[in-house]
Amino acid sequence: MLTKQQIDIFQSEGFLAFPNLLNSSQVAWYSDQYNQILEMTKKNYALRSDLSGERSNVQSVEKITQIMLPSKLLPELSQSVVYQKGLEISKALYGEDMILDFDMLINKPPNTQSPTPWHQDEAYWIDLNDKRALSIWVAIDNAQIENGCMWYIPKSHLKKIRKHFQKKTNGPLQCRGSEEEALPVPLNPGDCVMHQGRTIHYSRGNTTSNSRRAYILNYRPKSMVALERAQGFDHTGVKKNRRNQ
Repeated sequence: MLTKQQIDIFQSEGFLAFPNLLNSSQVAWYSDQYNQILEMTKKNYALRSDLSGERSNVQSVEKITQIMLPSKLLPELSQSVVYQKGLEISKALYGEDMILDFDMLINKPPNTQSPTPWHQDEAYWIDLNDKRALSIWVAIDNAQIENGCMWYIPKSHLKKIRKHFQKKTNGPLQCRGSEEEALPVPLNPGDCVMHQGRTIHYSRGNTTSNSRRAYILNYRPKSMVALERAQGFDHTGVKKNRRNQ
Protein backbone atom coordinates (compact mmCIF):
# COMPACT_ATOMS: atom_id res chain seq x y z
CA MET A 1 0.00 0.00 0.00
CA LEU A 2 2.88 2.38 0.80
CA THR A 3 5.79 3.01 -1.54
CA LYS A 4 9.38 3.13 -0.35
CA GLN A 5 9.38 6.88 -1.01
CA GLN A 6 6.34 7.37 1.22
CA ILE A 7 7.90 5.30 3.99
CA ASP A 8 11.10 7.35 3.73
CA ILE A 9 9.14 10.62 3.97
CA PHE A 10 7.30 9.38 7.04
CA GLN A 11 10.50 8.33 8.77
CA SER A 12 12.26 11.58 7.86
CA GLU A 13 9.52 14.14 8.48
CA GLY A 14 7.43 12.39 11.16
CA PHE A 15 4.17 12.55 9.20
CA LEU A 16 2.77 11.58 5.81
CA ALA A 17 -0.38 12.56 3.90
CA PHE A 18 -2.07 9.68 2.08
CA PRO A 19 -4.91 10.30 -0.41
CA ASN A 20 -7.98 8.15 -0.99
CA LEU A 21 -7.64 5.74 1.90
CA LEU A 22 -11.43 5.41 1.63
CA ASN A 23 -13.61 5.72 -1.45
CA SER A 24 -16.77 7.84 -1.49
CA SER A 25 -19.14 4.99 -0.57
CA GLN A 26 -16.90 3.99 2.34
CA VAL A 27 -16.77 7.60 3.54
CA ALA A 28 -20.58 7.71 3.44
CA TRP A 29 -20.77 4.52 5.52
CA TYR A 30 -18.33 5.85 8.15
CA SER A 31 -20.19 9.15 8.19
CA ASP A 32 -23.38 7.30 9.15
CA GLN A 33 -21.60 5.31 11.88
CA TYR A 34 -19.95 8.48 13.14
CA ASN A 35 -23.26 10.32 13.46
CA GLN A 36 -24.79 7.31 15.19
CA ILE A 37 -22.02 7.36 17.82
CA LEU A 38 -22.35 11.12 18.29
CA GLU A 39 -26.06 10.64 18.95
CA MET A 40 -25.74 7.62 21.27
CA THR A 41 -23.16 9.36 23.46
CA LYS A 42 -24.99 12.70 23.67
CA LYS A 43 -25.84 12.48 27.36
CA ASN A 44 -22.32 12.60 28.80
CA TYR A 45 -21.40 8.99 28.11
CA ALA A 46 -18.23 7.97 29.95
CA LEU A 47 -16.17 7.78 26.76
CA ARG A 48 -17.17 11.28 25.59
CA SER A 49 -15.58 14.58 26.55
CA ASP A 50 -14.92 18.10 25.33
CA LEU A 51 -11.24 18.13 24.44
CA SER A 52 -11.17 21.92 24.73
CA GLY A 53 -11.85 21.69 28.48
CA GLU A 54 -14.49 24.43 28.12
CA ARG A 55 -17.71 22.46 28.51
CA SER A 56 -19.18 22.96 31.98
CA ASN A 57 -22.49 21.02 31.81
CA VAL A 58 -24.64 18.87 29.55
CA GLN A 59 -26.43 21.92 28.11
CA SER A 60 -23.30 23.82 27.07
CA VAL A 61 -21.93 23.48 23.54
CA GLU A 62 -18.96 21.17 23.02
CA LYS A 63 -16.09 22.91 21.26
CA ILE A 64 -14.11 19.76 20.39
CA THR A 65 -16.06 16.53 20.81
CA GLN A 66 -13.83 13.55 21.61
CA ILE A 67 -15.22 10.02 21.82
CA MET A 68 -12.84 7.26 22.81
CA LEU A 69 -13.07 3.66 21.61
CA PRO A 70 -15.89 3.93 19.03
CA SER A 71 -15.33 0.27 18.14
CA LYS A 72 -16.35 -0.59 21.70
CA LEU A 73 -19.67 1.15 21.08
CA LEU A 74 -20.15 -0.37 17.61
CA PRO A 75 -18.08 -3.60 17.55
CA GLU A 76 -18.62 -4.15 13.82
CA LEU A 77 -16.33 -1.19 13.19
CA SER A 78 -13.28 -3.18 14.24
CA GLN A 79 -13.71 -5.48 11.22
CA SER A 80 -14.27 -2.67 8.74
CA VAL A 81 -12.00 -1.45 5.97
CA VAL A 82 -10.30 1.47 7.73
CA TYR A 83 -9.09 -0.85 10.50
CA GLN A 84 -7.85 -3.39 7.96
CA LYS A 85 -5.97 -0.76 5.98
CA GLY A 86 -4.70 0.93 9.14
CA LEU A 87 -3.16 -2.30 10.38
CA GLU A 88 -1.54 -2.91 6.98
CA ILE A 89 -0.04 0.59 7.00
CA SER A 90 1.22 0.27 10.58
CA LYS A 91 3.00 -2.99 9.79
CA ALA A 92 4.56 -1.50 6.65
CA LEU A 93 5.93 1.41 8.68
CA TYR A 94 6.88 -0.28 11.95
CA GLY A 95 6.84 -4.07 11.64
CA GLU A 96 4.65 -7.15 11.93
CA ASP A 97 4.19 -6.83 15.70
CA MET A 98 2.01 -3.71 15.40
CA ILE A 99 -1.61 -3.93 16.61
CA LEU A 100 -4.42 -1.49 17.29
CA ASP A 101 -3.99 0.21 20.65
CA PHE A 102 -7.03 2.52 20.63
CA ASP A 103 -9.38 4.40 18.33
CA MET A 104 -11.28 7.66 18.75
CA LEU A 105 -13.45 10.26 17.05
CA ILE A 106 -12.75 14.00 17.20
CA ASN A 107 -15.34 16.40 15.84
CA LYS A 108 -15.07 20.17 15.60
CA PRO A 109 -18.68 21.36 15.24
CA PRO A 110 -19.50 24.37 13.04
CA ASN A 111 -18.36 27.82 14.19
CA THR A 112 -16.85 26.60 17.45
CA GLN A 113 -13.52 28.32 16.76
CA SER A 114 -11.58 26.40 19.41
CA PRO A 115 -8.04 25.36 18.38
CA THR A 116 -6.43 22.11 19.43
CA PRO A 117 -3.15 23.37 20.93
CA TRP A 118 0.32 22.24 19.93
CA HIS A 119 1.18 18.93 21.54
CA GLN A 120 2.86 15.56 21.17
CA ASP A 121 0.67 12.50 21.70
CA GLU A 122 3.49 10.87 23.61
CA ALA A 123 2.99 13.37 26.46
CA TYR A 124 -0.37 11.73 27.23
CA TRP A 125 1.04 8.22 27.42
CA ILE A 126 2.93 6.26 30.04
CA ASP A 127 6.64 5.90 29.34
CA LEU A 128 7.35 2.82 27.26
CA ASN A 129 10.76 1.50 26.24
CA ASP A 130 9.56 0.87 22.66
CA LYS A 131 8.52 4.25 21.24
CA ARG A 132 6.99 2.98 17.99
CA ALA A 133 3.53 4.52 17.73
CA LEU A 134 1.43 5.47 14.72
CA SER A 135 -1.68 7.64 14.57
CA ILE A 136 -3.79 7.58 11.40
CA TRP A 137 -6.08 10.63 11.13
CA VAL A 138 -8.87 10.00 8.60
CA ALA A 139 -10.94 12.90 7.25
CA ILE A 140 -14.68 12.22 7.11
CA ASP A 141 -15.36 15.80 5.98
CA ASN A 142 -13.23 18.26 4.07
CA ALA A 143 -10.44 19.25 6.45
CA GLN A 144 -9.08 22.64 5.47
CA ILE A 145 -7.16 25.37 7.28
CA GLU A 146 -10.41 27.25 8.01
CA ASN A 147 -12.13 24.36 9.78
CA GLY A 148 -9.21 22.68 11.52
CA CYS A 149 -6.96 20.56 9.33
CA MET A 150 -3.80 19.22 10.95
CA TRP A 151 -0.54 21.17 11.10
CA TYR A 152 2.79 19.40 11.75
CA ILE A 153 6.27 20.53 12.72
CA PRO A 154 8.57 18.54 10.40
CA LYS A 155 11.30 16.44 12.03
CA SER A 156 10.05 17.25 15.55
CA HIS A 157 9.86 13.51 16.22
CA LEU A 158 13.66 13.38 16.05
CA LYS A 159 14.12 15.70 19.02
CA LYS A 160 13.37 15.43 22.73
CA ILE A 161 9.77 15.71 23.83
CA ARG A 162 8.89 19.33 24.65
CA LYS A 163 7.63 20.48 28.02
CA HIS A 164 3.85 20.17 28.23
CA PHE A 165 1.40 21.97 30.47
CA GLN A 166 -2.34 22.11 31.03
CA LYS A 167 -4.14 25.47 31.19
CA LYS A 168 -7.52 24.09 32.26
CA THR A 169 -8.59 21.20 34.46
CA ASN A 170 -9.50 18.35 32.10
CA GLY A 171 -8.31 20.49 29.22
CA PRO A 172 -5.78 19.39 26.58
CA LEU A 173 -2.05 19.20 27.13
CA GLN A 174 -0.01 21.69 25.17
CA CYS A 175 3.52 22.69 24.36
CA ARG A 176 5.13 25.63 22.61
CA GLY A 177 4.77 25.68 18.83
CA SER A 178 3.91 28.01 15.97
CA GLU A 179 2.54 27.90 12.44
CA GLU A 180 5.77 29.53 11.24
CA GLU A 181 7.67 26.29 11.93
CA ALA A 182 4.88 23.99 10.71
CA LEU A 183 3.08 22.82 7.58
CA PRO A 184 -0.72 22.47 7.15
CA VAL A 185 -2.12 19.24 5.69
CA PRO A 186 -5.53 19.87 4.06
CA LEU A 187 -7.47 16.70 3.27
CA ASN A 188 -10.49 15.68 1.24
CA PRO A 189 -13.01 13.20 2.67
CA GLY A 190 -11.43 9.75 2.69
CA ASP A 191 -7.87 11.06 2.73
CA CYS A 192 -5.70 10.53 5.79
CA VAL A 193 -2.55 11.80 7.40
CA MET A 194 -0.39 9.61 9.62
CA HIS A 195 2.09 10.77 12.25
CA GLN A 196 4.51 9.42 14.82
CA GLY A 197 3.83 9.63 18.54
CA ARG A 198 6.40 12.37 19.12
CA THR A 199 5.54 14.54 16.10
CA ILE A 200 4.28 17.96 17.23
CA HIS A 201 0.91 18.91 15.76
CA TYR A 202 -2.06 21.23 16.19
CA SER A 203 -5.18 22.45 14.40
CA ARG A 204 -7.02 25.73 14.24
CA GLY A 205 -10.60 26.10 15.38
CA ASN A 206 -13.53 25.58 13.05
CA THR A 207 -14.65 28.95 11.66
CA THR A 208 -16.96 27.46 9.01
CA SER A 209 -20.61 26.40 8.96
CA ASN A 210 -19.68 22.73 8.47
CA SER A 211 -18.42 20.06 10.85
CA ARG A 212 -14.87 18.76 10.77
CA ARG A 213 -15.13 15.10 11.70
CA ALA A 214 -12.01 12.96 12.05
CA TYR A 215 -11.67 9.21 12.65
CA ILE A 216 -8.42 8.31 14.38
CA LEU A 217 -6.65 4.97 14.86
CA ASN A 218 -3.51 4.42 16.93
CA TYR A 219 -1.16 1.45 16.59
CA ARG A 220 1.83 0.26 18.62
CA PRO A 221 3.71 -3.00 19.29
CA LYS A 222 1.68 -5.82 20.79
CA SER A 223 4.06 -6.12 23.75
CA MET A 224 3.68 -2.42 24.57
CA VAL A 225 -0.13 -2.61 24.46
CA ALA A 226 0.07 -5.54 26.88
CA LEU A 227 2.35 -3.51 29.15
CA GLU A 228 -0.06 -0.57 29.09
CA ARG A 229 -3.02 -2.75 30.01
CA ALA A 230 -1.03 -4.46 32.79
CA GLN A 231 -0.50 -1.01 34.29
CA GLY A 232 -4.20 -0.16 33.96
CA PHE A 233 -3.72 2.29 31.09
CA ASP A 234 -6.38 2.03 28.37
CA HIS A 235 -6.56 5.64 27.08
CA THR A 236 -9.89 6.36 28.77
CA GLY A 237 -8.65 8.06 31.94
CA VAL A 238 -8.19 11.67 32.99
CA LYS A 239 -6.11 13.76 30.59
CA LYS A 240 -2.83 14.56 32.24
CA ASN A 241 0.86 14.86 31.56
CA ARG A 242 2.34 11.43 32.23
CA ARG A 243 5.96 12.50 31.92
CA ASN A 244 8.36 14.27 34.26
CA GLN A 245 9.55 17.09 32.07
